[in-house]
Amino acid sequence: MADAAPTPLRVGLLGYGLAGRVFHAPLITATAGLRLDAVVTGNPQRQEQARHDHPDARVVDHADLLWESADTLDLVVVATPNRLHVPMARAAVTAGLAVVVDKPLAGTAAEGRALVDEADRRGVPLTVFQNRRWDGDFLTARRLIAEGELGRVTRLESRFERWRPAIKEGWRESAAPGEAGGALYDLGAHLVDQAVQLFGPVRSVYAEVDRRRPDAQVDDDAFVALTHVGGVRSHLWMSAVTAQLGPRLRVLGDRAAYTSYGLDVQEEALRAGARPGAPGWGEIPPERYGRLGVDGDLRPVPTDPGRYQDFYTQVAAALRDGAPMPVDPRDAVTTVELIELAHRSAAEGVVLPVSS
Repeated sequence: MADAAPTPLRVGLLGYGLAGRVFHAPLITATAGLRLDAVVTGNPQRQEQARHDHPDARVVDHADLLWESADTLDLVVVATPNRLHVPMARAAVTAGLAVVVDKPLAGTAAEGRALVDEADRRGVPLTVFQNRRWDGDFLTARRLIAEGELGRVTRLESRFERWRPAIKEGWRESAAPGEAGGALYDLGAHLVDQAVQLFGPVRSVYAEVDRRRPDAQVDDDAFVALTHVGGVRSHLWMSAVTAQLGPRLRVLGDRAAYTSYGLDVQEEALRAGARPGAPGWGEIPPERYGRLGVDGDLRPVPTDPGRYQDFYTQVAAALRDGAPMPVDPRDAVTTVELIELAHRSAAEGVVLPVSS
């Protein structure tokens, strides 16, 4: 007789805006071994939406209701506005609950570091949702680099660019202290993390950070140059005011280059209601494959399928079997440190060294 399936790990989700509704809730429910048990949102419309989307989950209006019954949960996911990431994650850690925090981990590196230290001290697992590590183009670039297809890599060019000239209401456009709004925290948290994952520690940072739209309160157009300890330079662009988009990725080596265009398809699929496991999940059509080689001798390279679902599969394995969490939270602290240095560099107009 086969062993019965283990009881699913019970998950409480804090927040049901874009991050909670489009990313976390669908990925949690698609992961074997996890069950979405509770959703916290004080917004009546979002409460109604959560009940419609997840009728088996309880919907509550305040996180305190989860801490009061912490023994009914195994994991908490913090998908709130950025200013609440640290206080909500700290409350979960104090309650002894494993935590996933959406990116960026914190508004300051000091806050993030203190949170990670507290989780370590209490022995509570903590990880950060850096989902873009599982973008198909990033996985493809990492594979090509590892296989030596590019030779010695000299430069990464990476872009998250949009054309959104009208300012939308919301906390991401607010300059209020603690919100960690703006393009550098929002999009830069992905780009910086990907660059460090590919090429390791950073020696210095230079940045140009601007507000291009009339009445913008936060940066909406930024460029960051990272010089890695190993010598590679990462040039990163993030913008809401790009009328013609550049390559999503261009990786230059002394043997060849790899260039791809267009964003990973998984976010669009999640927004449309598709889920991991559906036919063609995460796959890029052949006409969008990146190109590898030298001008005059280029060939299309099939893009590795994107795999956002791997994040929560690894979370479940970590909590049940003691495997490593998918993202070391100290990596996320490093990302915030580099974002802070980028803001300083832009304000002072200088290249800044990274403390060892």
